[in-house]
Amino acid sequence: MAEIVIKDLNKKFGEFTAVNNSNLTIKDGEFFVLLGPSGCGKTTTLRMIAGLELPTTGKIFLDNKDVTFLRTSQRDIAFVFQLFALYPHMNVEKNIGFPLKIQGVSKRQIKDKVIEVSKMLHLEHLLKLKVSGLSGGDRQRVALGRSIIRRPKAFLMDEPLGALDAEFREMMCFELRKLHNDINATTVYVTHDQIEAMSMGDRVGIMNKGIVLQADDPLTIYNKPKTMFVGKFIGSPAMNFIKINSVIQKGKKSIKINDRKIEIPKTHEDSKATCHYLGIRPENIVITNDGEVRGKVFGVEYLGAHQIVTADTEVGRLKVRTSSHIQLMINDTIGLHFLPDNIIIFNGETEVALKSQFIL
Repeated sequence: MAEIVIKDLNKKFGEFTAVNNSNLTIKDGEFFVLLGPSGCGKTTTLRMIAGLELPTTGKIFLDNKDVTFLRTSQRDIAFVFQLFALYPHMNVEKNIGFPLKIQGVSKRQIKDKVIEVSKMLHLEHLLKLKVSGLSGGDRQRVALGRSIIRRPKAFLMDEPLGALDAEFREMMCFELRKLHNDINATTVYVTHDQIEAMSMGDRVGIMNKGIVLQADDPLTIYNKPKTMFVGKFIGSPAMNFIKINSVIQKGKKSIKINDRKIEIPKTHEDSKATCHYLGIRPENIVITNDGEVRGKVFGVEYLGAHQIVTADTEVGRLKVRTSSHIQLMINDTIGLHFLPDNIIIFNGETEVALKSQFIL
């Protein structure tokens, strides 16, 4: 398998910039997920790695080899599409073995490899069936089987579960991750679904407007977002943001909002911006009789053991994730306490997180 490196990668379509100066290193054997909203540049990035699109500027390296302008067939990669791209007139066995057939591999070797791959994907009982009669989940397995049978250096997957229903998607998420672990592949996986990304990826790269904003493990992405966009995009409900109209000085350990003191992690840089935002996840706000902020309950969503409480407060509408054992009614007055170690301060002009004890 191989490390993938992209350096200063740009792609323009006329006046539109699809990918803007992207830099990434995808480690050998890593399951790396590119995540972002539609049109953010993640699929274009994947297609450039595959050789299906040529970059406007920048470099792409696969296994330390510059493949920027090589044909797809010269890159030793496998691409799995959302739409399965199978041959409907062939059965499962012939679909899986087709890449080896066009390489001139002997029939005996192809048969042995097909059996090996079909066992890995639990397709042994379907080998003689036409793919046109299979379920979506089984057809996706066949597409995966056809990709892995020749063991390429890297697997590139463009929303491969997008056409499946919720039950199949959950099952295939588990199976894809298990398959990755079994074959120790280098995998780049594109999705707009944060649940897929956070549950499957060793690392997740968040893209928006053609820019890679952050690439970290899922825990860091969730708890330590580097930009306000990452905080908003990851998490359900998203991170809460409260506007702060004051400068932030290095070493500051507290701020004031509406004359109420709120403790924050010690900041490690000065920020001359006149506007900042306090970011905090819903589970890091505690409902109390008193608190730094007071408000009224606007809505309650029960989710089994937890509930999402929406409160209209003096600093805006906030979401709180709390235990369902707490009984609350609409218009109840509540106090909210912010857990200080989990607060992030963002520059209001750049929307980038300030360096702090929490971020370091």
